[in-house]
Amino acid sequence: MPVFRRRKGSRPRLVPELDDVPLGRVRQRLGASWVRGELDTTVTAQVSRVIEDAGEDWDRKAHRLGVLAAAAGRALPGIWRRHQPRDQHALLLHAWSELVQAGRPGSSADLGEARATCLQAADLLPADPTPWVVYLATLRHERRPYQELSAIWKEIKARDPWNREAHLQALGYLSPDECGSTVQVVDLLDSIRYGMPADAPAAGLEMTSIVRGHQRAVATGGLAAISAGDHWRRPEVASVLDRAAQDWPRPGFFRHATALADLNVLAFALVKSVRMDEAATALRATTGVATPWPWNAEGDPLERFSQQYERLAKTAS
Repeated sequence: MPVFRRRKGSRPRLVPELDDVPLGRVRQRLGASWVRGELDTTVTAQVSRVIEDAGEDWDRKAHRLGVLAAAAGRALPGIWRRHQPRDQHALLLHAWSELVQAGRPGSSADLGEARATCLQAADLLPADPTPWVVYLATLRHERRPYQELSAIWKEIKARDPWNREAHLQALGYLSPDECGSTVQVVDLLDSIRYGMPADAPAAGLEMTSIVRGHQRAVATGGLAAISAGDHWRRPEVASVLDRAAQDWPRPGFFRHATALADLNVLAFALVKSVRMDEAATALRATTGVATPWPWNAEGDPLERFSQQYERLAKTAS
């Protein structure tokens, strides 16, 4: 049986919602509404519903809010919040959209107001880790002292110990590229390695760290770049790849909202480590859905993903 089997919708594509079809529909409607620059009550009702429908699946809620915040621009979330000041969805979308805008080139936004908004949202649903996750992301963006992050980290872990977005934010903050060091990254990974279920939403954290380490070495240049290929032959890295290549592509193994993003990271790592049969299996499991990172480190992400997807499809058929 061929590793790849062509079916409708398997053509490589770059969609922020990944495989979340309801989210994709709302994202498109929200983008059109933002272009008009007005509050469309029908659209805001759809936005609210798609967030609410995530229920207590906190990773799906975070995924949906992040995608919608990127699509909404700045005006609409603020207008919705002013119309519904006690709506947790409106508050969270506004805070996340402020975070998105602060990341734009040339922005000098102060995220203190976004953090205050997060605290208001947290009061409305105390069990929800999402306001604290957004709060953590604002602290990371402003490179606030570690003590501030530590307190918020405890709030998140008490509510959702394996929250994917929170762990990615912590990994970024603790990396040598931002406010931490390689030792601090290792400490973070050690703290979760033995207690976290293999199929937890944050299970891709170590793989993400491995790929970032490789890309950091390549970007550094010189001897670090020349020896970057040795990165994949280290026993501890090979062991992580072995486990992930065996388990992650299996149907139903991952159930979290952004499983396809983790499969993209795995596929990239397997290609770089020249484990092509396993890379083909991982790419097939993505169903052709590409993510910007990690492929964008080498140019246009959809082009880079498609090259591997199409080449390995032919090899495997």
